Amino acid sequence: MKRRTPVYINIPIVLGLLIIVFYMFSQSSDFLSSKFFLGTALISIVVVFIQGAIGDLIENEKFKKLTDTEKATYISDKKVPYFQYLWNGAFKSQSEKEEKDILIDHGFDGIMELDNQLPKWWLGLFYFGVAYCILYVSSYFLTDFAHPYKEYEQEYREQTAAINEYMSTVTQPTLETAVFSEDNVEAGKAVFETNCVSCHGEGGKGGIGPNLTDNFWINQPEKTLYKTVFWMVENGSPNNPTMQAWGKNGVVSGFDMQNVAAYVYHINQEQAPITPAQGGAAPQGTEAHWEKTK
Repeated sequence: MKRRTPVYINIPIVLGLLIIVFYMFSQSSDFLSSKFFLGTALISIVVVFIQGAIGDLIENEKFKKLTDTEKATYISDKKVPYFQYLWNGAFKSQSEKEEKDILIDHGFDGIMELDNQLPKWWLGLFYFGVAYCILYVSSYFLTDFAHPYKEYEQEYREQTAAINEYMSTVTQPTLETAVFSEDNVEAGKAVFETNCVSCHGEGGKGGIGPNLTDNFWINQPEKTLYKTVFWMVENGSPNNPTMQAWGKNGVVSGFDMQNVAAYVYHINQEQAPITPAQGGAAPQGTEAHWEKTK
């Protein structure tokens, strides 16, 4: 008769599994103080004690049917601490009688197969893995848990809210503080394509509005091209009411103006101009002589 796992070991195992399952659903440690978790843990502990009591009753009935020698052996084994018993069992060799009883009547190359029982730890991990898999798959299809699209949407909303909160409190760039950076070009392109492309055309080649890639400008309020673009986006064109004051009207932020100014500077100074032969609008205004920005 084999020894059973003591209650004081089963309780931490059950609580550990409960923590894993609850954390799997909540994705945080807040559940540790919830009444639902504490109630479930208490019920689980009670069930472990009940299972232990029932096991004791069954064990007593089995003990009565043992021979005197088997009883003495079992009592001797019970006196050994449980962890030491497990350690000894890991290196214990089976007797010839035990091997004869579990010998399977076939073999190969002189090697005979024994019908050993799988270790409890292996069976426990296997059954836990099966139960976990069933629970996980069921949760995936029946709840929002572990659903990548739902998690992405939730994280996207949280990040958007965090960005909006940051943008509402951070100091926005102004005409005096805005600085050109290559890192802002891609972000500026997105701002341009959202707000400016309908008038100034794809890539700034012009259309309703002037060609932004050549060196002729109707308005030149600042000494540098970068600052001029920032000023125009913020204040609008004094010569054309169609070019509204995007910044003063609150349509774009200081960061947006800083970024779009970087993009226009990039397509004007760092790329070849789009000529009328290439589909660009004809030059308007006077030739500009910008001071260097960088």
